[in-house]
Amino acid sequence: MAAVTLICRPAGVLPKLSGTCSPVLLAAAPVTVQQRKIHHAVVPRGKGGRSSISGLAATVFGATGFLGRYVVNRLGRMGSQVVIPYRCDQYDLMYLRPMGDLGQIIFMEWDPRNKESIQRAISHSNVVINLVGREWETSNYKYEDVFVSIPLQIARATREAGIKKFIHMSHLNADIRSPSKYLRNKAVGEEAVRNEFPDAIIMKPSELFGREDRFLNHFANMRWFGTAVPLIAMGKKTVKQPVHVVDVAKAIINAIQDPEANGKTYALVGPNRYLLHDLVEYLYSVAHRPFMPYPLPRPLYHLVARFFEMNPFEPWTTRDKVDRLHTSDLKYPDLPGLEDLGITPASIEQKAIETLRRHRRQRFFEAAVGEAKPSKTVNF
Repeated sequence: MAAVTLICRPAGVLPKLSGTCSPVLLAAAPVTVQQRKIHHAVVPRGKGGRSSISGLAATVFGATGFLGRYVVNRLGRMGSQVVIPYRCDQYDLMYLRPMGDLGQIIFMEWDPRNKESIQRAISHSNVVINLVGREWETSNYKYEDVFVSIPLQIARATREAGIKKFIHMSHLNADIRSPSKYLRNKAVGEEAVRNEFPDAIIMKPSELFGREDRFLNHFANMRWFGTAVPLIAMGKKTVKQPVHVVDVAKAIINAIQDPEANGKTYALVGPNRYLLHDLVEYLYSVAHRPFMPYPLPRPLYHLVARFFEMNPFEPWTTRDKVDRLHTSDLKYPDLPGLEDLGITPASIEQKAIETLRRHRRQRFFEAAVGEAKPSKTVNF
């Protein structure tokens, strides 16, 4: 945020003085006092839309991920200035550039372990959003780094900068007792952020589904390895309540605009709960693919996933992902949800075709969605 400055105008020259102007300059020309307590990007103006200024200057950590592209698009379409810290190649960011008006999408290299780098990324923002995440560990970044240390550093820098809006992305099943290391560290990171920034807005979504997801596409892509689909206990002991990624992005934007959202934790889930077996069966029905599930014991499933973990590139699955996908979604009746943010959640039946159409054979490509029998729902 810019400090109060005095601007003197002697003979067309515009020297900026942090204190008082000299008597000679004061006598030579009139003095204009300009008070700028906030960054120009947070002064609303315009009629709305991408070419206006919404008054939001948001730094989105993890914007290059699945959820990040939807959040940036929502911010950009309403005329917000978005700072995107990144570590990847700059050419991997090109799809984010047209999401905002000229000069409104700002890219900045950052080092997650460098405090000054984080401070520089949030220096002109009034909103900070943490979407940093990864589905697998690497030699450089373990789950403790991605879900605990980095969010803690971002929350601390945000609090020290005096920013009032901080949104942290957790997980619905984050639990210190979970068999998944991913979910255990999500729980620890959530608690660390809350202790560091008590007014943080914490989002706890269930499994996200959308065009580029790793949930519906993951199960649909199992056809690459044969016609049968392995599920622990046939998927009949796991209950899932997936939520559409667009609804989660809307929830983040609405929470930013809601002054009463500070300090709250939101449980973001879809409208229906399904047995994993019934859900995957429906996915294959929409994709017009044969569904032949078979039970695979957890130790054997882990053994298969271990071979994928040896891949030097992105692993298709991991032992931790096997545990996470076969963990039933928790219920939080006391926490506010999408409805409290003015959002009606979309169901799998409404949006699955957007993801699954590409998994169809050519002759079924234009088949109607109604030909697939809706999946059974459960209440437990």
